[in-house]
Amino acid sequence: MTEAAAPTPVDLAHDVVGTGPPVVLLHGITEDRRCWEPLIPRLAERATVLAVDLRGHGASPVQAPFDLASMAGDVYALVARHELEPPLVIGHSLGGMVATAYASALPTRGVVNVDQSLDLVGFQDQVGAVEAQLRDPDAFPLVIGGLFDSMRGAVPDAEWDRISAIRTPRQEVVLGIWTPVLEQTEQELGAMVDGVLGAVEVPYLAIHGLDPGPEYTDWLQARIPGAQVQVWPDHGHYPHLVDPERFLAAVDAFDPTG
Repeated sequence: MTEAAAPTPVDLAHDVVGTGPPVVLLHGITEDRRCWEPLIPRLAERATVLAVDLRGHGASPVQAPFDLASMAGDVYALVARHELEPPLVIGHSLGGMVATAYASALPTRGVVNVDQSLDLVGFQDQVGAVEAQLRDPDAFPLVIGGLFDSMRGAVPDAEWDRISAIRTPRQEVVLGIWTPVLEQTEQELGAMVDGVLGAVEVPYLAIHGLDPGPEYTDWLQARIPGAQVQVWPDHGHYPHLVDPERFLAAVDAFDPTG
């Protein structure tokens, strides 16, 4: 999350299906739009679904910078190109951060953040503990693989194999995305997060399969008044894929206009 002006957008690989109020789908780090395939047919029954590969992911260009403002600007360029109304932006993991940055600066009707804590100061210690390995080309894929394995939760074997095959860990991209966490002080990072979250004025739903902690709801609501937080115990990092029916019902309840 950054207040720096976004550069010229890159041309993102994407799919558009369905009709109705627009919904944008943003995937997690190292993954791509294919991660949403089990949910897209149902969403497309009620919405125009725009699923994208964020810059540095999937079939989109690997082009720095990899800050959230640039990624959000890329997505907005697609929304404008397809002449879509302000969308509901649904983001998983990294996509949840991009969706939040999008809503802080661009026309949006709401955000669904899937299992991405926005308390990046809390995340800073975790990333800092493995920074040396992340910067080591040989150790990097092992660290990323171990990270995802630790968050699997209740994803069925077949679905886990599908998601694992989609992942393409690119060291340049991951380090670029995590630059603020790795290089800013705790105070700088906290101020940056507070500035972005404080600019979000649309309905906001956070669904967590990994418990963000007992104080997280109050922390988030202090920055995004009215934000809703749901914790689905034991679902892991992919609650939308562990229980897609429950996820779709939650989206419907949150966004009845869609």
